[in-house]
Amino acid sequence: MSYLKSFFGTRWGIILVGAFIGVFAALLQKWGNPPNMGVCVACFERDIAGALGLHRVDVVQYIRSEVIGFVFGSLISAYIFKEFRPRVGSAPIVRFILGFFAMIGALVFLGCPWRVLLRLAGGDGNAILGLSGLVVGVAVGVLFLKKGYSLGRNQRTFTSVGWLLPLIMASLLAFLIIAPLMGDGGKSGPIFFSEKGPGSMHAPLVISLIIGLAVGFLAQRSRFCTMGAIRDIILVRNFHLASGVFALLFAAFVTNIILGQFKAGFEGQPIAHNNHIWNFLGMSLAGLSFALAGGCPGRQLFMAGEGDGDAAMFVIGMITGAGFSHNFSLASSPAGPGLYGPTAVIIGLLVCLFIGFTMREKVE
Repeated sequence: MSYLKSFFGTRWGIILVGAFIGVFAALLQKWGNPPNMGVCVACFERDIAGALGLHRVDVVQYIRSEVIGFVFGSLISAYIFKEFRPRVGSAPIVRFILGFFAMIGALVFLGCPWRVLLRLAGGDGNAILGLSGLVVGVAVGVLFLKKGYSLGRNQRTFTSVGWLLPLIMASLLAFLIIAPLMGDGGKSGPIFFSEKGPGSMHAPLVISLIIGLAVGFLAQRSRFCTMGAIRDIILVRNFHLASGVFALLFAAFVTNIILGQFKAGFEGQPIAHNNHIWNFLGMSLAGLSFALAGGCPGRQLFMAGEGDGDAAMFVIGMITGAGFSHNFSLASSPAGPGLYGPTAVIIGLLVCLFIGFTMREKVE
């Protein structure tokens, strides 16, 4: 057990975790998930928001069991290795807002950092712009960190606080299995499932849940984080986390080649658009939000599984942002950015810059 506890903190440990995510993300596409979206935390939380009726875009509504698995896999790992530490910090409204705008940026691009890599591994050239924007956004966040940016220290709290998001996820799993119909004389809602489009495409529930649990367990052990990888390269020239990210990209690429899922180009890519400016700026906003919040969306779910109430607030902000994005025509589609998506990205960048400039401790 002690060897297992330390192994995933090594270079080979995190490479193994990245490769595992890359292989099974590609396999989830083969087994039913949307193309180039085997695992996308932003897209999956958007689907969950739709399933709960927070938006009514009928092609993106489904409770994704992978997200539930991420939280419970991390929770199980944290308990086994005595790392479940219920904690909260300061500025919860700021964390909520950062999650909110992170989702807006991600949905203008159409994907989270993991999907940036998976789209690239599937041949989508538009992901190059997304990756570039992500790096720029994180780099700006690093500049704020160097100047003393902080959301404050967290502190231990009641065990029940650490269990709140896992209990919400357990409720979502119950809704997914039972699929209650209470409206319109028992013919609709309150849980909505897409009958067409990306929301209707999903791998079998049990397979998705098991893979989610495994990813959550392994990522909690290894501290896997795409934003953290970029931050560490820029800040301290450390490539430990990046080795896992590179492994994800390479493993997904090889698996896509084997499965015949690789299609190179910029045009006609699945669930993507080729407006380069807003692909770049959308992920710039997302990257800056992740850097200011201290983790990418996957890492936030894993930290929430460890009992981090701050990460849970970020997750709730993202789900709320997903509903807002579709209700107010911010999210993109294969036709391009939503009507008000570019405006929302600019507002989000200004809000994040305001947060970065004003929440700084003195650096001696």
